[in-house]
Amino acid sequence: MGLLAADPVMDRAKTLYGQTNYEESLVLLKSLPDSGPVFALRGRNFFMKNDFKRATEFLERAVAAQPTSSEHYLWLGRAYGRRAETSSFLTAPAFASKARQNFERAVQLDPKNSDALSDLFEYYLQAPGFLGGGHDRAAALIEKIASLDPAERHYAQARLAEEKKDWNQAEAQLRRAAELAPNQIGRLIDLAKFFAKRGKPNESEAAFVRAAQINPDNPKLLIERAETYVEQGQKLAEARKLLERYLKAKLTPEDRPREEARKLLEKVSTKS
Repeated sequence: MGLLAADPVMDRAKTLYGQTNYEESLVLLKSLPDSGPVFALRGRNFFMKNDFKRATEFLERAVAAQPTSSEHYLWLGRAYGRRAETSSFLTAPAFASKARQNFERAVQLDPKNSDALSDLFEYYLQAPGFLGGGHDRAAALIEKIASLDPAERHYAQARLAEEKKDWNQAEAQLRRAAELAPNQIGRLIDLAKFFAKRGKPNESEAAFVRAAQINPDNPKLLIERAETYVEQGQKLAEARKLLERYLKAKLTPEDRPREEARKLLEKVSTKS
C-alpha cells in the first residue's frame, strides 16, 4: 500500500506509527532518503499530530513520487478534508474540493479500496452540491460498497437514510448490518449510538452489552460507550471507569486520540 520498504529503520518507523508514537517515528524517518513511502508515512504522522498543513505537503510529495498509489491519494484527501474542517470559510471550499478530487482519484486507481470508497461516500453525503456533494452521488456508490462488504452496504444505506431523516429506515439498515456481521463490534456500536441519539437508552445499552460480550476491552467500545453516557448525562461513574481503561489501553492510529478521552473525563467531572 505504499508504506512497505525493505529497510529496518523504515520498519521501525512503521511500528512506532502503529503504536501512536508519532514523534519518534518522525525522528527515524528524517534519517531515511526521500521516497514515496517515506513521504507518505511522514504525512500520516503529521496527520495524526493534527498538523494537517505539513501532512498535505508530505502526502503531495508522496503522490508525486508514486502517482499510482490509491492509498497515498486517500490520505491526501483525508488531510485536505481536515484542513477544510479547520480553516476559515474563505479557504475551506478549495480544501474540500481537493479532498473530493483525491478521494475520487483513490477510488479510480483502486475500486476495491474500501476505505477510499467509504470516505468518498461520506464526502458526497455531507458536502453541498457546489462542492461536488449530493445524496444521488452517494447513493450511486452503495452498490460498489456492497460488492466489497455486504454489511457495509447496509451501514451506507443507514447513513443515507439518516441524512434524509428517515429514522425507521436507518434503524432497519443498521440492524441488518449488525445481523450480517454479528462478530463485528463496530456494527453494534453504530446501532447503540443510533439508539442513544433517538432517545432509546434501553436499546442502546442492550447493543453495548452485546458488543462487550464479544470483546469487553475493545478500545473503540470503551470510548464510544463512555461518550454516549456522558452525552446522556447518565452512568457517569461507569463512564469514568471506561475512560480510565481507555487511557491505559494499547491504541493504534485507528483509535481516537487519548486527548479526546481526557476531555471526556473533564466533562464527567463537571457533570458529577
